[in-house]
Amino acid sequence: MNSSKYVTFILIGFVLVLLGAVLPFLMVLHYLESTFFLNFFAYGASMVGLILGLIGASQYVNEHRRKN
Repeated sequence: MNSSKYVTFILIGFVLVLLGAVLPFLMVLHYLESTFFLNFFAYGASMVGLILGLIGASQYVNEHRRKN
């Protein structure tokens, strides 16, 4: 598999984790209204981003370890 796919996984994971951190911050500052859906979405984005980032990083390391 191409290593750019793993980097894409890592970048998507980073964006989702960042979104999961920024949304609650905006809710605390009252720029966004705190709703159940938005809270659940922020939590889900953070968890999915963390999992995607870990999978992408582990696959990237695994592929480059085999080459060396």
